[in-house]
Amino acid sequence: MKFIVTGGAGFIGSNLSRLLLSEGHDVIVVDDLSSGARENVPAGARLVIGDVSDRRALEGVEAMARGDEVAIVHLAAVSGVVEAREDPSRAVRANVLGTQEVLDMARRLDAYVTIASSAAVYGDVSDVPVKEDAPLRPTSLYGLTKLFDEQLAEQAYRDYGLRSSYLRLFNVYGPGMRRGPYASVIYNFMEAAIRGLRPVIYGDGLNTRDFVYVDDVARAFVEAVRRRATGPFNVGTGREVSVLDLLRLISKVAGVELRPEFREPRPGDIRRSCADVSRARESLGWEPRVSLEEGLRLTYSYMRERLRP
Repeated sequence: MKFIVTGGAGFIGSNLSRLLLSEGHDVIVVDDLSSGARENVPAGARLVIGDVSDRRALEGVEAMARGDEVAIVHLAAVSGVVEAREDPSRAVRANVLGTQEVLDMARRLDAYVTIASSAAVYGDVSDVPVKEDAPLRPTSLYGLTKLFDEQLAEQAYRDYGLRSSYLRLFNVYGPGMRRGPYASVIYNFMEAAIRGLRPVIYGDGLNTRDFVYVDDVARAFVEAVRRRATGPFNVGTGREVSVLDLLRLISKVAGVELRPEFREPRPGDIRRSCADVSRARESLGWEPRVSLEEGLRLTYSYMRERLRP
């Protein structure tokens, strides 16, 4: 099968592309390299540099894929609450217009498509683990764009019969995580441990997240395609972990004491987050395999080799 992976030069996309290549698939990566990097694209994948919100950039991709059985995994996006809030026009263009262009391409290629959505579509919830049929009340622009992506996919099915799924990713981590101003809390804590810095916690540290390892996430996309699944699927672990408990666990993995600096909460950050993954387990035959401590050890080992104190 031929896979088109948008955002394939990024964190999740590059890991997914490696998995697909290892299974013998042809992989075309589409990425504008605004946050991903050329060196992330694994050998054997073909890279098309372009913005998915630009239809002309996708025409060459269509020509490369036409005539084959095609699946599209759509990961390209402004990916995060803070980044979307700081550049809302770019977030809407990339996350909404980009998704519509990808859906249009899927329709022209008669391709199945699975979209990276986000737990941010739920907003602040009081009851966790959260199921896919919970009310969708995003509290951030990022979450709103991801909800709109899902609605665009549903409309494409009603209008054209285009089959698609959307995976509501919880907090994804692992080797190759993005560095810089929008880095994840795990990256920031590990960088602090390696460089001897004080990690920053926004709020009181009692807010919770569900951290899922990137290899498990890549498998979820593959299973969604394999089964031609439709609709939403939570992709997490079902384990709710506070930021303070995460800090303690990273301190244990790193063998150093981390003393945090507390700052004001960031707008749009939710209080609790934890996935009910029973639908993915039953419909995709998927469940997470990597425990949080094991995943943190693998990630810390990777980062320690690449960062210097």
